[in-house]
Amino acid sequence: MVCVQLGLAIAVTLIDDIGVEGVAWLRLAWAGVLLLLLVRPRRTAFTRRSFLMCVLLGVVTAAITLLFMAALSRIPLGTASALEFLGPLSVAVARGHGRGRWLWPGLAGVGVLLLTQPWSGTVDLVGVGYALGAAVCWGGYILLTQKVGDQVSGIAGLAVSMPVAGLVATAVVGPVVIDRMTPQILLIGVGLAILLPVVPFALELLALRRLTAAAFGTLMSLEPALAMLLGLLILHQVPGPLGVFGIAFVVAAGVGAARTGARAKPIPLEVG
Repeated sequence: MVCVQLGLAIAVTLIDDIGVEGVAWLRLAWAGVLLLLLVRPRRTAFTRRSFLMCVLLGVVTAAITLLFMAALSRIPLGTASALEFLGPLSVAVARGHGRGRWLWPGLAGVGVLLLTQPWSGTVDLVGVGYALGAAVCWGGYILLTQKVGDQVSGIAGLAVSMPVAGLVATAVVGPVVIDRMTPQILLIGVGLAILLPVVPFALELLALRRLTAAAFGTLMSLEPALAMLLGLLILHQVPGPLGVFGIAFVVAAGVGAARTGARAKPIPLEVG
């Protein structure tokens, strides 16, 4: 989550130069190239079902990135991340069990409300719509990532899903953004892709082998707090008093989820 939010904060600084579409494409295209070259997945690592699952994960990954970057062009980083967290929160509620199913997600939900303050009427509704679209995709991403992690060993699944995401982004926005690229921006894009999404997506895949989807979804409650902190430090987006209380709620929910979220059974890492 630290990598994700640091990468997003840096990405926001490039929006004026290449637009939100350019930033999204730069991240996805380089991530796809890097993972394909570094991992070099073998055909024998996949079944037909697991390969199709990786392709679907790539499409969802591209949708998350494009929608969330569009949201960042209109609303603050902390607000966008809080709204996007509604996707993992829904997974936590749907897949959880017992009292904790509602306790930790409910506490995190209160924090999200304090962070976004929808009653103030000052939030850009189009930006909110983009962030909510990203939230829907993020919920699907969690479930798909866990399935891919269970069916494909190592991070070979990402070496398929990320190139697919890069191709989807190229098809959707490539003709608009490629002319905006300069050698310097392309070089920055390599570092940005490593920071986001290569490293965090690989860590998320490995984490979902050890955590339940419900626990992982609730742990994502820490992300809006990190987003607000890095938005303050890098983008000078100062949170109000209610935002600080919201951070406290989501951090508490994340700690609670971390204590109760181990998966009950070991997951096989090899196909077949």
